Amino acid sequence: MNGEARTTTLWRPTGPAELELVRAAGWRAWPPRLPEQPIFYPVLNEDYAIRIARDWNVKHDGAGFVTRFEVDSAFLARYPVRRAGGRTILELWVPAEELDEFNAHLVGGIVLVHTFR
Repeated sequence: MNGEARTTTLWRPTGPAELELVRAAGWRAWPPRLPEQPIFYPVLNEDYAIRIARDWNVKHDGAGFVTRFEVDSAFLARYPVRRAGGRTILELWVPAEELDEFNAHLVGGIVLVHTFR
Protein backbone atom coordinates (compact mmCIF):
# COMPACT_ATOMS: atom_id res chain seq x y z
CA MET A 1 0.00 0.00 0.00
CA ASN A 2 1.25 3.42 -0.90
CA GLY A 3 0.42 6.29 1.44
CA GLU A 4 0.06 8.58 -1.61
CA ALA A 5 -2.36 6.27 -3.40
CA ARG A 6 -6.04 7.12 -3.12
CA THR A 7 -7.03 3.47 -3.47
CA THR A 8 -5.37 0.12 -2.88
CA THR A 9 -6.01 -2.89 -5.11
CA LEU A 10 -6.95 -6.03 -3.20
CA TRP A 11 -7.84 -9.54 -4.33
CA ARG A 12 -10.14 -12.13 -2.81
CA PRO A 13 -10.10 -15.84 -3.61
CA THR A 14 -13.59 -17.23 -3.14
CA GLY A 15 -15.84 -20.18 -3.76
CA PRO A 16 -19.14 -20.37 -5.64
CA ALA A 17 -21.43 -19.62 -2.67
CA GLU A 18 -19.68 -16.38 -1.69
CA LEU A 19 -19.35 -15.32 -5.32
CA GLU A 20 -23.11 -15.73 -5.80
CA LEU A 21 -23.73 -13.46 -2.77
CA VAL A 22 -21.37 -10.84 -4.25
CA ARG A 23 -23.25 -11.09 -7.56
CA ALA A 24 -26.58 -10.69 -5.72
CA ALA A 25 -25.19 -7.52 -4.09
CA GLY A 26 -24.56 -6.02 -7.53
CA TRP A 27 -20.79 -6.60 -7.29
CA ARG A 28 -20.65 -3.80 -4.69
CA ALA A 29 -20.22 -5.55 -1.31
CA TRP A 30 -18.86 -8.59 0.46
CA PRO A 31 -21.48 -10.66 2.28
CA PRO A 32 -21.60 -10.87 6.08
CA ARG A 33 -19.36 -13.49 7.59
CA LEU A 34 -20.81 -16.72 8.91
CA PRO A 35 -20.50 -17.35 12.68
CA GLU A 36 -17.46 -19.57 12.08
CA GLN A 37 -15.81 -16.79 9.99
CA PRO A 38 -14.83 -14.02 12.42
CA ILE A 39 -12.35 -12.46 9.96
CA PHE A 40 -12.59 -11.34 6.32
CA TYR A 41 -9.25 -11.94 4.55
CA PRO A 42 -8.58 -9.93 1.39
CA VAL A 43 -5.08 -10.46 -0.01
CA LEU A 44 -2.53 -8.03 -1.43
CA ASN A 45 -1.10 -10.23 -4.18
CA GLU A 46 -2.91 -11.62 -7.21
CA ASP A 47 -0.65 -14.68 -7.38
CA TYR A 48 -1.49 -15.61 -3.78
CA ALA A 49 -5.21 -15.25 -4.54
CA ILE A 50 -4.83 -17.46 -7.62
CA ARG A 51 -3.07 -20.17 -5.61
CA ILE A 52 -5.83 -20.23 -2.98
CA ALA A 53 -8.67 -20.25 -5.53
CA ARG A 54 -7.04 -22.88 -7.74
CA ASP A 55 -5.56 -25.15 -5.06
CA TRP A 56 -8.02 -24.82 -2.16
CA ASN A 57 -11.40 -23.58 -3.41
CA VAL A 58 -11.50 -25.98 -6.37
CA LYS A 59 -10.69 -28.93 -4.11
CA HIS A 60 -13.26 -27.95 -1.43
CA ASP A 61 -15.98 -26.23 -3.48
CA GLY A 62 -15.61 -27.60 -7.01
CA ALA A 63 -14.66 -24.16 -8.35
CA GLY A 64 -12.52 -21.23 -7.31
CA PHE A 65 -12.66 -17.59 -8.30
CA VAL A 66 -10.38 -14.59 -7.92
CA THR A 67 -11.88 -11.14 -7.59
CA ARG A 68 -10.19 -7.75 -7.66
CA PHE A 69 -11.42 -4.56 -6.03
CA GLU A 70 -10.26 -1.14 -4.87
CA VAL A 71 -10.54 0.22 -1.34
CA ASP A 72 -9.85 3.71 -0.01
CA SER A 73 -6.19 3.60 1.09
CA ALA A 74 -6.63 5.96 4.05
CA PHE A 75 -9.34 3.67 5.46
CA LEU A 76 -7.17 0.55 4.96
CA ALA A 77 -4.38 2.08 7.06
CA ARG A 78 -6.18 0.77 10.17
CA TYR A 79 -5.45 -2.83 9.13
CA PRO A 80 -1.82 -3.89 9.39
CA VAL A 81 -0.56 -6.10 6.57
CA ARG A 82 -0.20 -9.67 7.87
CA ARG A 83 2.35 -12.10 6.49
CA ALA A 84 0.70 -15.53 6.34
CA GLY A 85 3.71 -17.42 5.01
CA GLY A 86 6.33 -16.46 2.46
CA ARG A 87 7.27 -12.92 1.55
CA THR A 88 4.38 -12.54 -0.95
CA ILE A 89 1.75 -14.25 1.23
CA LEU A 90 0.21 -11.00 2.46
CA GLU A 91 -3.33 -10.37 3.66
CA LEU A 92 -5.44 -8.02 5.72
CA TRP A 93 -7.55 -9.21 8.64
CA VAL A 94 -10.85 -7.36 8.76
CA PRO A 95 -13.01 -8.29 11.77
CA ALA A 96 -16.47 -9.49 10.71
CA GLU A 97 -18.17 -6.71 12.66
CA GLU A 98 -16.28 -4.12 10.55
CA LEU A 99 -17.23 -5.58 7.17
CA ASP A 100 -20.12 -3.15 6.54
CA GLU A 101 -17.76 -0.22 7.08
CA PHE A 102 -15.13 -1.94 4.88
CA ASN A 103 -17.76 -2.33 2.13
CA ALA A 104 -18.64 1.36 2.45
CA HIS A 105 -15.03 2.18 1.51
CA LEU A 106 -14.96 0.08 -1.67
CA VAL A 107 -14.26 2.29 -4.67
CA GLY A 108 -16.03 0.95 -7.75
CA GLY A 109 -17.20 -2.61 -8.08
CA ILE A 110 -15.82 -6.05 -7.37
CA VAL A 111 -14.48 -7.62 -10.57
CA LEU A 112 -14.21 -11.35 -11.33
CA VAL A 113 -10.76 -11.86 -12.86
CA HIS A 114 -10.09 -15.63 -12.78
CA THR A 115 -12.19 -18.79 -12.73
CA PHE A 116 -10.87 -22.28 -11.93
CA ARG A 117 -12.79 -25.57 -12.14
